[in-house]
Amino acid sequence: MAISELSKRSSLLGALLASLPIISVLAMLWLYIDTKDVAKVSGLAISVFWLVIPSLVFFISLPVLLKKGLHFYLSMGLSMTVTAGCYFLMIALLTRYGIKL
Repeated sequence: MAISELSKRSSLLGALLASLPIISVLAMLWLYIDTKDVAKVSGLAISVFWLVIPSLVFFISLPVLLKKGLHFYLSMGLSMTVTAGCYFLMIALLTRYGIKL
């Protein structure tokens, strides 16, 4: 909600707040607190890195679809579907090259 309200005033500030990896940081903190295992935290950080790359497809496809005049919900659904496909593709590529997530 804070991001939405901030974006009404400034799309740059809204984007800055939305781009912060708050969930990832919290997950890493909780994982470390629960396990005290830095190897697991490191593994999580590397996995998040590799999966951020295909998630960028969402932020490219959504504005393209909206500018083409597609309905908002259809654009969201298509963008999420394409992004999910990119996740599967990235995981397959990483597996093929011996990178374990």
